[in-house]
Order: sequence, then C-alpha cells, then structure tokens
Amino acid sequence: MSSQTRTLDVVPLRSFVAVAEYGGFHRAAAVLHVSQPTVSDHVRRLENACGTPLVKRVGRASRLTQAGETLLVEARRMLSIHDDVLARLAAPLAQELSVGSTEHAADQLLPRLSNALAGAVRYRLDRGVGLREALDRGDLDLALLLAAPSDERSAAAGHLDVRWYAAPSWDPPPGPVPLVGLDEPCALRDRAVATLTSAGSAVTVACEAAYLAGVLAAARAGLGVALLATMGHTPEGLVERMDLPPAAPLPVTVRSRRGLPPQTLASTASAVASVLRSARGPV
Repeated sequence: MSSQTRTLDVVPLRSFVAVAEYGGFHRAAAVLHVSQPTVSDHVRRLENACGTPLVKRVGRASRLTQAGETLLVEARRMLSIHDDVLARLAAPLAQELSVGSTEHAADQLLPRLSNALAGAVRYRLDRGVGLREALDRGDLDLALLLAAPSDERSAAAGHLDVRWYAAPSWDPPPGPVPLVGLDEPCALRDRAVATLTSAGSAVTVACEAAYLAGVLAAARAGLGVALLATMGHTPEGLVERMDLPPAAPLPVTVRSRRGLPPQTLASTASAVASVLRSARGPV
C-alpha cells in the first residue's frame, strides 16, 4: 500500500496519544468519553496505516513499541498544529459590547459608529463623570469622552468640531455674552468660556442644565448662546452663529474598563476616529 493511500487521521491519533499518556486502553477510553473497543479500533487503524505494531501488551499493561514511540512524538506535533489552526481560524463568539457616550453629537455619531463596530453594541448616554464611574465599576466596557488620553486605559480618537448656536431671534447683548450650558464639570462649557474670554468678551452663565435637552431648550427660548458639538447638523429651532469667535475642536478619547483587552480599546478608538474623519465638514 503506497503512502498516498495511507492516512493518519486526527481522531485515531488523539486516541493513540491518550493510550500512551494514561497507560492503557481502558483509561484512555474513560478520558476521551468513548468505549474501549473504539480506542482499540483507532489504534488498529493507525497500525494498518503505519504497517507495524504501535502498542504491545506487557502483562496487564500496554507499552509502546519503538515505532509507537516514534509516532508519539510526531502525533503530538500533528495534534498541536491541528488544534492551533482551528483556534486561529475559528470565529470568535459574538459578545455584546457596552459603550458609554456623552450626549454631545450622539444622535449623529452613534448610528455611524454602530455600523463601524463589529458585533452587538449596547449604548449608555450620560455625563462624563457618570461614564467614568460606570467604567470603574465595570458596568461599561468603553466610554467616549471629551478629553485627552490620560493613561494606558485611554486612546485618542480624533476631534469633535464645536459651533455656536442660538435662537433665530437672539442677538448678542451689549454687555456680557449670556451662555447656556451644562452644569460643571463640562469640557464644552469650559471651551465656550475660554473661547469668549480669549476674544475679549465677558461671559455670564444665563442658564445651566443637567442634560443636553435642557441646554437646547434654553437656547431655543432665547436665553443665550450655546456651544454645541453637532457634527455639522443644526439642531431644530436653532441657527448657527457665525459672528462669535470660532472655538477649537475638542479631543475625543475612548476609555476602557480595567481588564478589557487592549486590542478592543484600539479597534474601537480607530472606528471612532474613522467616523469623525468622514463626518467632519467645513467649519
């Protein structure tokens, strides 16, 4: 019989290795959860393929022949290669990724990000402080924050453009510029105050709110101007104000919980950066 018609199948090889490692057919069958005749048949098939005995009886025990010892070394190598290939080619189990985000530009950013991320994603919207606390508790896998990376759990993901918006009837008063914004701490509010004061304008906080919906309502009511991250989308009931000093984009960082694989953080940050690049329009 030529070598082209003889095969060393994986299943018989696994039984043969078990016989060698556990000292007999009975123990090998118990470990493999098959019958002893099945293990005997597997070894017999290997002996037919090799053309020589592989196992011999010594009293009530089983011992490998010289050919069996040679095959054992190669069988272990073949099974290792086989299992490694399957592990590398097997599709990973789909797992839901929990991602937190601030409300800024969420209605424009998150749908595009969902298309860019592989697998199921569950989102949570909250203030930055709440998202950081959720990460530390392990309630979130990742969070999108308006901040620069601070440690190995953070990765830069681009920048978010910010623009001024107000009610159509709103006009800047002669005195301090009335600002509507989120309660402190808020990176967007800090950027608004810094931008106006750097341009020589006095600022007064006319209205502050706990969430973005309150900021939008206050701006629509004409209480003041708001600096918003909208990815170029003008919120309903507001108009963009081009007569105020332009504000620099805000850095976006993806931060992970402790123990999350670094490649998950890196791939998510890359996806966010790609979405932001594709969505940026002329300021």
